[in-house]
Amino acid sequence: MRGARSAKWVAGAIGVALAATACGGGDDNGNGNGGSGEGGGSASAVFSVDGGEPQNPLIPTDTNEQYGALVIDNVFANLVDFDDEGGLVYTAAESIEANEDATEWTITLRDGWTFHDGEAVTAESYVNAWNWAAQLANNQKNSYWFADIEGYDEVHPEEGDATAEEMSGLEVIDELTFKVTLSSPVSYFNYKLGYNPFTPLPSSFYDDPEAFGQEPIGNGPYEFTSWERDSKITLTAYEDYQGDNKAQNDGVEIVNYNNLNAAYNDLLSGSLDILRQVDTQNLPVFQDDLGDRAISQPYMANQTLVPVFYSETWEDTDPRVLQGLSMAIDRETIVSTVMNNSVTVATGFVAPGAMGFQENAGGEIMEFNPERANELIEEGGGVPGNEITIQYNADGGHEAWVTAVCNSIRQNTGVECTGDAKPDFQTDLNARDAKEVESMYRGGWIADYPLNVSFMKELYGTGSSANTGFFSNDEVDALFAEGDSASSVEETVAAYQEAEKELFEHMPAIPLWHQGVNGGFSENVENVRFTVTGQPVLTEVTVK
Repeated sequence: MRGARSAKWVAGAIGVALAATACGGGDDNGNGNGGSGEGGGSASAVFSVDGGEPQNPLIPTDTNEQYGALVIDNVFANLVDFDDEGGLVYTAAESIEANEDATEWTITLRDGWTFHDGEAVTAESYVNAWNWAAQLANNQKNSYWFADIEGYDEVHPEEGDATAEEMSGLEVIDELTFKVTLSSPVSYFNYKLGYNPFTPLPSSFYDDPEAFGQEPIGNGPYEFTSWERDSKITLTAYEDYQGDNKAQNDGVEIVNYNNLNAAYNDLLSGSLDILRQVDTQNLPVFQDDLGDRAISQPYMANQTLVPVFYSETWEDTDPRVLQGLSMAIDRETIVSTVMNNSVTVATGFVAPGAMGFQENAGGEIMEFNPERANELIEEGGGVPGNEITIQYNADGGHEAWVTAVCNSIRQNTGVECTGDAKPDFQTDLNARDAKEVESMYRGGWIADYPLNVSFMKELYGTGSSANTGFFSNDEVDALFAEGDSASSVEETVAAYQEAEKELFEHMPAIPLWHQGVNGGFSENVENVRFTVTGQPVLTEVTVK
């Protein structure tokens, strides 16, 4: 939802905050008007929420950023979701059972589910979708998520051509049951099933995947209605939805904004019903403006600076240089001033709330210490060219804090630092994918499932789809593999806690802070809240 992109914990309240990618994650927004009631003038129970232009066609396995995920998460239903304590909640699955060493997983589906075109959702709907997504030729951004399954290396080899079209580890048992055999134990595989690459696809998808991406047909609480490019995406409640989270409204308009201040003004006027992120300039006033329609609370996401290791700056640079830059950033002052205490200072790579969070994983490397910062930079041979840039999307409210971070680095180390603004999040993501980032980019990440694993393997494992800094380290990969093969989720989490400490020896990114919910809703709607992964619970919204 990266991006990246993502899991649905149920936590009370509303709003959402500065900037994650999505699953990784992403940020907000574009321009336009929408709304319901007084603001939109519609008699039906349709409301509006701010969003942005998805990077790719709306296919679950090709979406790992927040804008596309907001659509995918509501048009499709996952096998499982999560409660407010990170516990598994079955959604489309009736049960998920593993053998003793967690190499074989048997998934039984709930009966009676249909796609929006009326076709029954069956075990074959999942197996065919996963096989298609894993195939090398289909070039899906999230194909990496199927790498645990036996036979993935045959349909998606690291080098050369595929030698098979289907993964040997997928087997249809009956209409509602299928078995997944993994190439090695993964104690938390059932947690991963809460992420949207593991959704099913109807048979019509295979007739024309490109057309499907423009008008997706899912199995979720909303069916896709229309996509007006750079304007809005409209979803309509699906009357025959079989899940427990049936929509309490008629539908939603996801309105594209390229200016968060414009979105905020539309919220105040009633032309927008839900704002997921308040612009930096409005942080000091939004709670007074909105009263009990405002909220400020943490959610499970973080903000980082990600060096691109294909660049001349970082390709052969000693990690001590990045450690020094981390210690040159006065996070506490930036958070208390520019960010108006809307986020919390990070002390590690993992956000609070995730199982395995460690209070001070980074030790002194996450502390502000200009003297030690300069020592480390000098010991590491200095920043090549003595300058860095930080790429960010201008439509996400990041300019002020990027400027503040650069000022802190420049004033405390003498390293020249400037922001590299891209006009929107889509352009920012495309530059990352094309390896066009000059030095660093603003990384935001929302947890895909409530384990510390989600903040490490998906971002820093060699070959991971969200690893657009192209970090690669054999020792780190070995620690990740050790955690994955542990015999229980608790042992996996403990192994990844050790891996987190090791990451600070190599610095695949510089953690900055953990995200906070800062948003609100209009007088036109009620029952508005957000998950702790930063997405609004659209199905529960009621229109006055």
